Amino acid sequence: MDQNTSLTDKEAEQVLSGICIPPCPAILTKLMKEMRGDEPDFGKITRLISEDASLAAAMLKTVNSAFYGLRNKATSVQQAIILLGLREVRRLTTRILLRDAFSSGSSERMEQYWESSSAIAQISSFLAGHFGGFDRDEAFTYALFRDCGMLAMMESYEDYAPLLPGETLPGNGNIIARENQLHNVNHALVGANLARLWLLPAEIHESILWHHDYTTMSQGREKIDPTHAKCIALTLAAEWIYVKQTTGGESPDWHNGGAYALADLGKSMEDLEAAMTETMQVSGIF
Repeated sequence: MDQNTSLTDKEAEQVLSGICIPPCPAILTKLMKEMRGDEPDFGKITRLISEDASLAAAMLKTVNSAFYGLRNKATSVQQAIILLGLREVRRLTTRILLRDAFSSGSSERMEQYWESSSAIAQISSFLAGHFGGFDRDEAFTYALFRDCGMLAMMESYEDYAPLLPGETLPGNGNIIARENQLHNVNHALVGANLARLWLLPAEIHESILWHHDYTTMSQGREKIDPTHAKCIALTLAAEWIYVKQTTGGESPDWHNGGAYALADLGKSMEDLEAAMTETMQVSGIF
C-alpha cells in the first residue's frame, strides 16, 4: 500500500467523487485564528461561539455533562470558557463542529465511532504531556481527525462498515486494502483531504494519510516527516490503551504497527503500561 501524497486538487476531486466531504465551518476558521493568536481575545471568542446558537447550545450541554463533573454548572458561554479554560474550549468546539458536520448520518455505529475517537483524542493529549516532546493540542486534533474519513464514507456508502478500535477483519486483513477493493478509495485518503479542506496544519493531514502504512513509515522515512510519524505512533499507543481498558484485548493495528510505534517513541511496553496506569488515575476518561 502506497498512498499518493501529491494529488492535485483536480486529481483529488476525481478520486473522491461521490464522497460527502463537508466544507470547513466558517466559524471554526475564525475561532482557530483568534485562539491561536499571541493574545487571544476572550470577549471575541465568547461572541463568536454565542452567535452560533447550535454551537453554543451543544457546548453548554457538553460542559454541563457528567463527563466534566463541574460543581457549578455553566449558564453561559463566557462561564464555560472560564470554567474549562481556552485549551479545552478549543478542543470541545472542534469536536462539536466535526460532529455537527456529519450529524445527518447519525446511527449506533457512528455513536460508537464518536465514543472511541473522543476518548483516544483525550488519551493522546495526556500521553503527549506524559512522554514530552509533543504539542498536546496538535496530538488531540490529529487523533480526533485521524479516522474522520470513516465518517464521510459512512455517509457516502450504505454498505460501508468502519473498522472500530478493538475490531478485526477476517484473517487480520488490511483495512486500507479492503476499502480500496470495495470502494476504490479508503478512509485515510478521504480523511487527509477533509483535514486539508478544513485548513488543518500539513502535519495533521499528512499524518492522517499515512497512519495505516507502517511499512512505508519504517522503510521510507524520506516520504514522511519524523514529526508526523511520531504523531501517528503516539495515537496508536493511545488506541492501545483505550482498547486494553475497554475490551481487555488488543487493538488490531497494534499487531501491525506496535513495534514501530514503540521504536519511534523510544519507549518499551513497560513504559506504555505505566502510562496506562497513570492515564487511568488522572485523566478521568475511564
